[in-house]
Amino acid sequence: MRPDLTVIVADGRVTVVGAANKVAIPRAAKVVDGSRRFLIPGLADMHIHLTGAGEPSGSREFILPLLVANGITTVRDMGGKVEYLKQLRSEINSGKQVGPQIFFTGPYLDGNPPSFQPSIVVQTAAEATAAVEKLKGEGVDFIKVQSRLQPEAYYAIARESQKLGIRFLGHVPDSITAAAASDAGQASIEHLTGVLLGCSSREEELRQRRLAPLPAKENKERARARDRVWIEDLLDSYSPQKAANLFQKFSANRTWQVPTFPLLIHLAYLVPETDRTGDPRLKYIPRDVRETWDKSTKDLMDSRTEQDFALRRRSVELLLAAVKGMSEAGVSFMAGTDAAAPNVFPGFSLHEDLASLVEAGLTPVQALQAATVKPAEFLGRSAEQGTIEVGKRADLVLLNANPLDDIHNTRKIHAVILNGRLFERSELDALLAEVEQFASRH
Repeated sequence: MRPDLTVIVADGRVTVVGAANKVAIPRAAKVVDGSRRFLIPGLADMHIHLTGAGEPSGSREFILPLLVANGITTVRDMGGKVEYLKQLRSEINSGKQVGPQIFFTGPYLDGNPPSFQPSIVVQTAAEATAAVEKLKGEGVDFIKVQSRLQPEAYYAIARESQKLGIRFLGHVPDSITAAAASDAGQASIEHLTGVLLGCSSREEELRQRRLAPLPAKENKERARARDRVWIEDLLDSYSPQKAANLFQKFSANRTWQVPTFPLLIHLAYLVPETDRTGDPRLKYIPRDVRETWDKSTKDLMDSRTEQDFALRRRSVELLLAAVKGMSEAGVSFMAGTDAAAPNVFPGFSLHEDLASLVEAGLTPVQALQAATVKPAEFLGRSAEQGTIEVGKRADLVLLNANPLDDIHNTRKIHAVILNGRLFERSELDALLAEVEQFASRH
C-alpha cells in the first residue's frame, strides 16, 4: 500500500507517481478523483481463446469489450488461427479496435486424432521439428503442446523450441509425466494437467490404465464406472512426499502454473452448486455460444450420481491443496480462465480465478501478482508493465474497495485506463450494454 499518491498519464505512459500534495497537475489534464479508492496495475488473463469459434468478428463484439470492462489489459491466447490473432492484434495496436494487448501461441501441436482444433498433428520428430519452425516463422509468441502428443514428438518440440529460442507450454501430454515435462523445459503447465497424477504413489500404474485401449463395445455406464474407479484410485493414492518432490522440481526448473480454476470448477469438475444455469451474466453470452455451453453442461450433469459429484468435489479440494503446496515451495503462478470455454465468462471469470487462488492459500497480494507482475515477468515485459511506475504502459484499474482486504474487491471497478485511454464507469457500463445488445441478436 502506498497512500495519498497522484499518478499522471500522458501518451500511453505513466509519467509521474508522487505525493498528492506535491505533484503539479497539468492545466489541461483530465482529473479522475481517486480519493478513498485503490489503484492497481491492469490485469492479465494468461489463458484465453479469443477466436475459439473461428472468425474474429465475434471476439470484437463479445469477448474484447468484456475483458476491458473487467480491467483486463493483457491476454495470452492459448490456441487459435494465427491469421485471425494477428488481425485482432493489428487492429488493437492501430487503435481501430479497443482491446487488451495480445500474446499468442497459434494452433496446438497434438497427436492423432487431435484433442481440439485448430491443431497441427505431429507424430514423428521430423514433423514436430517442422511444425515448430513453421510457427516460429509465422510469428507466434509461444508453442502450445496438447494432451495426445507421443514422447518422440514431444521431446522433438522441446529440442527445437530451445534451439530456436521460443518457449513451449500447455498441457502435460498423457504419455509424459509432469516431472519429465518440467525437466524438458516446458515453460508453463495449464489446468494443472498431470499434477495430481504426478503426486500419486501409483503414478505409472494409473498412467498405463489411462492409456490402455478402450474395451470393445463398452456402454456409457460401464465407461463411467471405470472412470469413477480410476479417479478414486488417483485421489486415494496422493502422496505428500511425491507431491513435495514434484513441487520442488517445478520451483527449481521455473515451471510456471496456470490452474484456470474457473474452467476446473465450472466445467471439468462441474457439480450442481457450481452450475451456471440462471447466472445473470448469461445476458452477455451470444445465443449460439450459450447453446454450446448448455450442451456441455447437460453432458456433464446427465445421469451422474452423487458419487460422481463427490469425486469432483474431492478433486477440486485436492487441486486447491496442491496449489497451496506449490506456492509454499516457491512455484510461480499466473491467473488464467480458459474463457470462453463453456461456463467460463470472459473478463468476469478472471476475478473468480483470483478468489480461487486465495482460497487455495495464496495471499491477496500473491493473487494480484499472479495477474500483474508475474505475467509481466513471464512475458519478458517487466520493464513495460506489471507495476505502476514512471515510464511503464498506462494500464491501470481504479477500484472502489481495497483488494488486500478482500480479493473480491477487484470486481468493484470505478475506472480502467487501457494504454493511456480512460474508461470511466459510465463508459464501462456502455461497453457492457453493447455486448448485451449484441448477444441478444446472435
